[in-house]
This record gives sequence, structure tokens and C-alpha cells, in this order.
Amino acid sequence: MSLDRLAPAIFVLLWSTGWVVAKYATFVSEPLTFLSIRYLTAAILFAGFCLVSGASWPRDRRTIAHAVVSGAFLHGIYLGAVWWAIGQGVPAALSSIIAALQPLMTALAAPFFIGERLSGTQKMGLGLGFLGVLLAVLPKFFGHGAAEIPALAIVINMLGMAAVTYGTIYQKQYLPTGDIRAIATLQYVGALIVTFPFAMGLENLHVDFGLTFVALLAWAVLGISMGAILLLLYLLRRGQVSRAASLIYLVPPIAAVQAAAIFGEELTIPMILGTTISVVGVYLTNRKAA
Repeated sequence: MSLDRLAPAIFVLLWSTGWVVAKYATFVSEPLTFLSIRYLTAAILFAGFCLVSGASWPRDRRTIAHAVVSGAFLHGIYLGAVWWAIGQGVPAALSSIIAALQPLMTALAAPFFIGERLSGTQKMGLGLGFLGVLLAVLPKFFGHGAAEIPALAIVINMLGMAAVTYGTIYQKQYLPTGDIRAIATLQYVGALIVTFPFAMGLENLHVDFGLTFVALLAWAVLGISMGAILLLLYLLRRGQVSRAASLIYLVPPIAAVQAAAIFGEELTIPMILGTTISVVGVYLTNRKAA
């Protein structure tokens, strides 16, 4: 089976573990502090990987700047906003619904930025995907009780979703070529430039160094920041930006399954049904025209 067929499934599985990492990370570190260490580690490892594998570095300053800026949006602002919002009280279920708006935002914005058009079937797939996410996550969210959710945290979470939407389009528009390994390295530099100043200003930079922290950091860097992101960049190169973004629909339902297995959270019928609908939606969005 070719990488083109395997890459989407592997990406979704790796990326969905980010919710588990985010939940565990709050026990050993403040969110922006953990992300800063994660980005620094990822940038160093990617740079070493580029040297060992003979990656071709961009020679012009414009390409370097585009890579840094795209990383600031794709990683720094997006994950920084999401992790901070969850730390301020936004339930992970609600945060995942907000994140699931990204494919719709991408599909709406892509025609204006890069002239990408979607067929009627693809539009229907995007709608089904979002409907599946709502069905899977909303019952769990409303079951949490009447705890108040800070309005500012929700707004920040939505800004994070807008940032990753713009970052996805920016990546497709300004970085259509170039060595993916080198670009990924520069993107984590951009993410660190954005995240670390906020960590210094909003947090105490507290970290409980130990086996749990090392294990979380290792998976966050090797499994997600390197493995999943390389696959995402590969998918953006190989197909439409809206098709790649539609894979995000599968993350919240699969994350719910992982939470049920790891944390013992309830896996309800709406979650299973919603996951099925999301899979159909992603298939329609990614199906090649005859």
C-alpha cells in the first residue's frame, strides 16, 4: 500500500494523541512552558535530522521568512491558544468542536487566497464531517454540568482555530516547493519565537522534571511534532489544502476513543455514530473526481 493511502490514517492517529498529551502535561508543567520546551526540542532534532539526511536548506531570505511565519501560525499561535484555553477552563470537548471548524473555515477561505474550488460532493463531505463531530462531542460537553466557561478563553480558543486555518493556506500559498525537513525545522523556530515570550509573561516556567515529563515530551516531539507534522506537510504538497484540513474532523472522535481507553471516560453511542458520519464526510471530501 502506497504512502499516499497510508499517510492520512497515520496522521489522524498521531495527531489525535495530542489531546491525551495535553491532558497529561497539565500534571507536570504549565501549558506554554511545556510547548516552548517541545518546540525547542523539535527544532534541534529536526536540524540534526536535516544535517544527517542531507536536507536542502532554502537559500533566499523570503522562503526562510515564509517558513518561520507559517510555523508561528500553524504551531505557535494555534497550539498556544488551545492549550492556554484548556488550562483556563475550556473543556477539551468544546475545544475540539472549535478546532473542527477549521476545515469549514479553510474551505471558505481557500477560494479567496489560492483560488481553490470545491465540488458539491466535497462541500457535502465537509458539512457531514462537522455534523459528525457535533454529534460525537456535544453530549459529552453538556454532561459536564453547569460549570462556567470563561468567555475570554473561548475567544482565544477560536483565535487559535483561525490561526491554524490561515497557517494552512499560507503554507500552501507561499511554500509549494522546498525540502519539507528544512521547512519543518524553520517552522518550529517560528513557533518558539511566538510561544516563549508568552510563557515568560503569563507563567512561572515551572516544570516537574521526571520520567512522566520525559515520556510526554518524547512522544509530543517524535510522534506528533515530527511524525505527524511531516505527514501533514506531505499531504499539503500532494493534494488540496481543503482535503488535508478535512482530516481534522476525525481527530475529536478518535481522541474520545483514546480517552475512553486510557482515562476510562465513557464511550457513548453518539460518539460512535458521530465518528462514522465523520469518516463518511472525510471520504467524500477526499474522493477524487471521475
